[in-house]
Amino acid sequence: MLLMRIVHALAAVGLFLAPLPSADAFGPPPRSMVQQHAEDRLLGEFARFAALSDGTVGIAVRDLQTGETQSLNGDMLFPMASAYKVAVAGRILSLVDKGELRLDEELVLDPALASEGGIAWMFARPGATLPVERLLVLMLTRSDNNATDVLVARAGGPQAVSAFVAGLGVTGMRVDSDTAHLLYRAMGISPLSGSFRQNAEAARRADPSIRLRDMRDLPNEDFALDPRDTSTPVAMLDLLTAYESGRALSASSTEKLFSIMIACETGKARLAGMLPPGTILAHKTGSLNGIGNDVGVVRLPDGRMFAISVFVMKDSKGHVQRDRIIAEAARAAYDYFQFAPRRATS
Repeated sequence: MLLMRIVHALAAVGLFLAPLPSADAFGPPPRSMVQQHAEDRLLGEFARFAALSDGTVGIAVRDLQTGETQSLNGDMLFPMASAYKVAVAGRILSLVDKGELRLDEELVLDPALASEGGIAWMFARPGATLPVERLLVLMLTRSDNNATDVLVARAGGPQAVSAFVAGLGVTGMRVDSDTAHLLYRAMGISPLSGSFRQNAEAARRADPSIRLRDMRDLPNEDFALDPRDTSTPVAMLDLLTAYESGRALSASSTEKLFSIMIACETGKARLAGMLPPGTILAHKTGSLNGIGNDVGVVRLPDGRMFAISVFVMKDSKGHVQRDRIIAEAARAAYDYFQFAPRRATS
């Protein structure tokens, strides 16, 4: 009888000393009330900012340390406009990593690729060239459409850019056009030949509403609903995450990409507009009729980083209001990740 009592006692001690099941055995740990309140407050702020537009707003943010993602309309498709150039840059730098392209390689400025603005004037100079790195800088810091389309052609065309993105496991983003043909679709025309300037001027003469839409910055509903050249806010985060994590590019190419994006000259009132002075932001904007976008990575004072993408479409209130929505969203996300309770690394 004593022996049996000892056996039972040892068994009880063994059960007491045995390791408890891990939290994963019961699913993810419940959110604390403080964290839940912080998340609800952030999403409430996103909804409040979205109400400032008469169009549609998509916002997605991600802690690049923990992977925590919060979004409003995060899985809705939005026209990327010039934000697609972030994908073009990745494809170009992947070719550099493969040894198929050099940053100092000179690319010919083919007159057939010239559109309007930026370095378009250079395309009229026979034999004019620019190095790949300079074209990347022009594309990402000034959003130069002409530099972009030279790079898109060298990248293998829009389909090659789209395949690069898909190869990273990013779904919900597609690249179907170079910038000139994207702008043709925004104008609602499909020219088969002729220069961009000739075609654009002819379209504006034939349909005065195109010029009026440009002057008043009004949306083109058909273009906004076209699935081509679109991304969800979360898909853009996935692409930025692939870059920042080092999964997409070599360390040197990743550094090159973000160093250029830090020098972005467009959209001063967007993501950067309400961030504390001195905040490091690597970003790329996109603008078109009734469309305002800004996507990038923000560094917090303690070195942590978060990715953010804000898309506004079908908006007729003007770029000032769209810029404010983007700036407000960025500041709300900054404060959330800066002050909300720390989450465990995923």
